[in-house]
Amino acid sequence: MPKPRPEPGSTADAEVTADGTVANDGGVTADGTVANDGEMTTDGQVTTDGGAFARLIGLIIFGLATIAATLLVVAASAMGTSIEVAPASGLFLGVWEVLYAVEAPTTKVTLISVALAALLATGVAVIELRISNRSRRSDDADTDPLAPKLVMARTFGVFAGPVTITVLIPAHNEEVSLPQTIASLRGQSHPPERIIVVADNCTDSTVQLARAAGVEVIESVDNTHKKAGALNQVLRRILPDQGDNDAVMIMDADTSLDDGFLEVAVARLTSDRALMAIGGLFYGEDGAGMLGQFQRNEYSRYSRDIRRRQGRVFVLTGTASVFRPVALRTVAESRGTFLPGTHGDVYDTAALTEDNELTIALKSLGALMISPSECTVVTEMMPTWTTLWRQRLRWQRGALENLGAYGLRPKTFRYWAQQLGIGYGVIALGAYFLLIGITLVAIDSWVWFPFWMGLGLLFAVERVVTVWEGGPRARWLAAALLPELVYATFLDIVYVKGVLDILFGRRAGWGHVPHSLTAADGAGPDTAAGPGTATGPDTATGPDTPADVDTLSEDVRAAGRGDRAGSLR
Repeated sequence: MPKPRPEPGSTADAEVTADGTVANDGGVTADGTVANDGEMTTDGQVTTDGGAFARLIGLIIFGLATIAATLLVVAASAMGTSIEVAPASGLFLGVWEVLYAVEAPTTKVTLISVALAALLATGVAVIELRISNRSRRSDDADTDPLAPKLVMARTFGVFAGPVTITVLIPAHNEEVSLPQTIASLRGQSHPPERIIVVADNCTDSTVQLARAAGVEVIESVDNTHKKAGALNQVLRRILPDQGDNDAVMIMDADTSLDDGFLEVAVARLTSDRALMAIGGLFYGEDGAGMLGQFQRNEYSRYSRDIRRRQGRVFVLTGTASVFRPVALRTVAESRGTFLPGTHGDVYDTAALTEDNELTIALKSLGALMISPSECTVVTEMMPTWTTLWRQRLRWQRGALENLGAYGLRPKTFRYWAQQLGIGYGVIALGAYFLLIGITLVAIDSWVWFPFWMGLGLLFAVERVVTVWEGGPRARWLAAALLPELVYATFLDIVYVKGVLDILFGRRAGWGHVPHSLTAADGAGPDTAAGPGTATGPDTATGPDTPADVDTLSEDVRAAGRGDRAGSLR
């Protein structure tokens, strides 16, 4: 069992500063828990970085990826050199004279490279599967209290009643998108039994709109911990009264559920008592030009990967996920001991990406979770490069900091592998562009290499196939290759910036995307995520809400405007 974090006011293994705060000079324990290197507030919440390991987490991952890349280059060089062929001249399409060379790596190097890539992918998959199976079969209530074997034993012969859904919608100034979010819930074939809008420090008509829609509103009190802090306040109030089958759904106020989401979620929770959480597959709303299409393509590929994994989830997305109460209560009870965070909190408010951190927390407790292909949602796109930069920097920093908090445990293996893959991708793409630049400077005439062009064609085919459901625009953008390489480079720069920010202890910002009523009325989540897509749960479409639900959305928005105008008078 990891060493627990000090209780508020404790001075164990710490130094009390002049102002009374506790400065813990630690690191990461052998089992992966964080010994805080910073100060602790009166409620026991850590406010600083979390030790040398956490500070260096980005460099550790980037360094491991660099070592792997270097070893690969050395191995390839040792196995043999390329077959050098002098460039020849020829006519392309009978009019364009070009230089080309049929030079290519040796057959031995090619085959071994392919074998290494396949071996690596297979190895990661096998290790992940073994860790998952061991967790499912675990009967250790101390380390895996949510393991399926234990859950099934505890609930054998017990009927906890029908599955119900209580929806929590954290909202900070979401007057524009909130009506459509509520409408998508009301339009479900299995509507939720209870909807609660968690209004956090709102200065617009969010509260009035929610009340006009007839849903419950709980306003946060003195919350300074953003979305996670507001949700913690509400969960402390409602979780004690939730029965074992009274599931809690947490969804963003800028998200709309596709019809059938809740019906499928309820059916899955009813048929599998061991299932602790259900995550949604998210697609992007229409709009935002080419930048929006970049994001939609990215989300489509992620959803395709999850479907191919048969719903085995990477992250229980904050856009929309359903949890059993016992799962959330167990997380809250484990905070401060087995899990990072403050005891009693479901969400670790020190985490920048609360959904990713909660997913790791549940996996660390042995929980079974899935993302069914039928549970799809439509979420907003970042409209500018600036807002996208802020969003992705928070995501990337959050993912790295979560690994720093949990350390290298068997159940975080997949997340380490993902970050190592990202780090290797940064190195590979950077080296590619560097080589192109050196070549342009060093040669007088461009030489084409059919072998590498063939590999590029295979890559282009893969990019198109993986976004096929997104429609013609998604396919054409993927086929062009260069624009998505530019987008990938942007994300790589974000990665490097996140690593440096963690290293130098720079404070992370959250960011909030302002919405306008005009923009929302013109591009709502009812539009397809990609032009030319067909309707259905597996495509990037908006919810098929009835006409009366759309009318309700407009009525609620109008009522909210009226309430706000009245208060201004």
